[in-house]
Order: sequence, then structure tokens, then C-alpha cells
Amino acid sequence: MRVLVIEDDIEAADFVRKVLSEAGHDVAVENDGEAGLKRAQSDDFDAMVVDRMMPKMTGIEMVTSYREGGGNTPALFLTALGDVENRVEGLKAGADDYLCKPFAPSELIARVEVMGRRGGADAPTTKLQVGDLEMDLLARTVHRGEVKIDLQPREFRLLEFLMRNADQVVTRTMLLEKVWDYHFDPQTNVIDVHISRLRSKIDKDFEVALLHTVRGAGYRLQA
Repeated sequence: MRVLVIEDDIEAADFVRKVLSEAGHDVAVENDGEAGLKRAQSDDFDAMVVDRMMPKMTGIEMVTSYREGGGNTPALFLTALGDVENRVEGLKAGADDYLCKPFAPSELIARVEVMGRRGGADAPTTKLQVGDLEMDLLARTVHRGEVKIDLQPREFRLLEFLMRNADQVVTRTMLLEKVWDYHFDPQTNVIDVHISRLRSKIDKDFEVALLHTVRGAGYRLQA
């Protein structure tokens, strides 16, 4: 992926560039909102990582102007401003995701890659497949091989998110926000319970396990 990082703090920008570069991505950096807007409009990127507080043009102003000009590259705000009001303002300005500092490098990588794949989709996906596990999004059915797997609505949503991000580490924070619509950690075991139930349905009676726990990071669905 080609990623544009717009961050006025030189050390922070270099750190983000290093994190994404080491994950295999081609990263360009601009150090103020005005330069970032011009670069985003004149070049092709798969994703943007944007700071909010910048000279010449704030991140909010930059993303708003970019969207008003017809730009459709997915954008993630990476900022220390983490209140609910700040998040809502950022998303309404046209951002696709919002990650607060300090952050885990693995989560930044995962969010940028998810955002990039979503932005690059040419047509709606109606079926997902990982190994012999198949989900039909229109019929709302799941099969593993010839076996039909019955899932509760939340389990279906959880599995859909995992399948859309197959082979990638999905963090607890991502699951809370994307599956449960929580923008805070309720400090419950709700994720563990649902992962356990899902694993018992898609893996328990099969020779090869697909759903893996990545200690200290999250979960990964992988054939």
C-alpha cells in the first residue's frame, strides 16, 4: 500500500513512517496540513494517516477540504485528542477511522491495512471465504465444507469482521468498536465469551483450527 502520513511533529512522523515501512508499505510524509492536502490531491495513495493539530491547516480542515474536492482516499486521524466529541468531529469531517495516541504499532498497521482494503474495493462483497469456511452475506448463512453452522446475530457479525480481516491480527479495541460499537473498554469478558462460542462452532469438530489467539495482541482468522 502507498500511505501518506501528515504530521507536524518530526519525531512522531518518522516513527509512524518507520512502523508502516517495516510492515511493507510505501510511505510518504508531509509536515503541515496545507502541504498534506496538496500532496493528497496530486498523488495516488491507498490510505492517509493525519494528525489533527498542525500549522497552516488543521487535520480537520485538511480532510474536509480534501473530501469537498472529491478526494476519496481513506483517512485515519492519529491524535492525542481522544474525547468522544473529538472523535465525532473527526469522523464527521470525513475521516474513516480514529486512533488515539499513545498507540500500539500493531494496531496502527492493522487499522491502516483494513482501511486501505476497504477503500480499494470495486464492488460490494457478497461472499467471504477463509479456507473451507464460507459466509454468504446476502443469505446470512455460514458453512464449513458441507456443514452448515448456525450463528447468533452477534456471532455472525464477529465472524464477518474476522473474515474481512483474514490473516491479520484483530485487536480487542477493533472488535469493541467495529462489532460492539463501543468506543471505550467496558472492562468485561464479552469478547472472550463470544470468541469461545464462535471457536466451538467453527473449529471444535474440524481437524484444522482457523481461529487463533495471538497472545498480547488479539485474534487472527487464518487458514
